[in-house]
Amino acid sequence: MNIQMYVYKRNFDVQKAERFLKERRIPFQAVDLKKHKLGRRELELFARGRGVRALINVEDEAVKSHPIVYTTDQERMLDYLMDTPQFLVCPILRDGQKVMVGFDEAEMNRWLAAAQK
Repeated sequence: MNIQMYVYKRNFDVQKAERFLKERRIPFQAVDLKKHKLGRRELELFARGRGVRALINVEDEAVKSHPIVYTTDQERMLDYLMDTPQFLVCPILRDGQKVMVGFDEAEMNRWLAAAQK
């Protein structure tokens, strides 16, 4: 497994994901989105499974007042997310082509079971 965890700000789900991976001694690479800019292809990969709207943290007050909430144009949403990565749901976990938006322990256990086969 080659897990990358994309994080903009630390929240409960980020801490939960880190704790889960560290307790099981699963190596991962943390990518701080404040320092490293996401590429268009990465964002498209993240959006491929669940759609661009699933990447947007609609609970954030700054997001609620931004045009990203009201647009339906996928390309424009990706542009907004590239310019303002703080609008992303954190964490986003990636293992090759598999992507998890937010942390889901059951899904992570499925990833681990598939890797052990």
